[in-house]
Amino acid sequence: MIRNFVRAALLSTALVGTAVGGALAQETVVWWDFLGGGDGVRMKTLLEKFAAENPDIKIEATTLEWGTPFYTKLQTSAAIGEGPDISTYHLSRIPLGASTGTLSPITAEELAAAGINATDFEDANFKAGQSDGAQYGVPFDIHSVVLYYNKDKLAAAGLLGPDGLPTGLDGVDNFKAALQKLKDGGSEYGVSIHSAAGDSQWRIMYSLFGQQDGQFLTDEGFLPGDNLDKAVKATAVVADWVASGLAPSQTEYPASIALFTGGNAAMHINGVWEVPTFTDLAAKGELGFEWGAIQLPTFFDHPATWADSHAFVIPNRVGNELTPEKRAAVLRVIHWMNENSTFWATAGHIPSYKPARDNDEFRNMQPNAVYSKLAETAVFDPVSTLAGVASPLYDAMGNYLVPAVNGELDAQSATEQMRDDLNGQR
Repeated sequence: MIRNFVRAALLSTALVGTAVGGALAQETVVWWDFLGGGDGVRMKTLLEKFAAENPDIKIEATTLEWGTPFYTKLQTSAAIGEGPDISTYHLSRIPLGASTGTLSPITAEELAAAGINATDFEDANFKAGQSDGAQYGVPFDIHSVVLYYNKDKLAAAGLLGPDGLPTGLDGVDNFKAALQKLKDGGSEYGVSIHSAAGDSQWRIMYSLFGQQDGQFLTDEGFLPGDNLDKAVKATAVVADWVASGLAPSQTEYPASIALFTGGNAAMHINGVWEVPTFTDLAAKGELGFEWGAIQLPTFFDHPATWADSHAFVIPNRVGNELTPEKRAAVLRVIHWMNENSTFWATAGHIPSYKPARDNDEFRNMQPNAVYSKLAETAVFDPVSTLAGVASPLYDAMGNYLVPAVNGELDAQSATEQMRDDLNGQR
């Protein structure tokens, strides 16, 4: 099915010029995204397929630099009425985008007219697109951290069940014992992590924090009451791996991946976005072992995993607002993308749109199908103008959480300083 999808998109290239730029086009939709690598390749395929199937809508797509540069440019362009008609966005930044006037709210009537139904999404996922009760974003995927593993090393350590999936990893003590067993079996590290940056460490800590039903932000502020203790416990778990030599210290992103792909670490915690990396290496015969990926183990009370979403938004073009017809065209694009997001899942993501994962194609997609249940227990970033990708919250993680993980600060004082810093910015 995926192969046929790609073939159809490629064969449609000859039609794109007519469908996109010819007389059939009735609405031109200006599109901005930040999608590079495997994401960018897959989105190009989706855009080509959309053009072939919807000759009355012309999409003019531009890809810009990911992160702070993208969001700054979008905010500036919206303020002067020169932004795009549609943009990709991280749901975690919706509160900030709404507060700065960057985003235009989407009414319930507009959503209904486009066939976009909240019940087709996980409740927490759809609500992550809201700020102060208004809907600003429509989720496209759920991307989270997962546990990648070397099947050969786990089998040798007796940590692989008959179904080929890891076993005996739930619980803080059990997981540490498994890491030690893997190290004793010849691995330099039981697990590799990106321990030198706040964003990666936030994703792990917030997962373990969510497994304790922690509330990172309430009306009282950041980490009130025993929520501080839960954050300390979550941070201490990872710090203990590093202190015990079971995970590497001060390791940059590429090096953390290389430890796993080179066979020096038996497991690796990273985002689902690295699935194409390992898939491609394995296909080329450059990996040297069988690999898999599962939802993070349950270290505390119940499953929970940090997650964010690529989403679609309508920028708020001040003084140059979209016509109702153009807004309808944009929302049609958004709904079409979700209806076709099973293909997007080949980048490792989980489709936000439930029907896109409730089909045999997705159920047979590996390793996505194995970890897709995390969509039901995903925990999204706190709803705050200080949170989200490239935010003050991420900066605080780098300033306090990273030193704690690497043994330069104790978990208690680091978490207290992080709390005080964030509360000082409210």
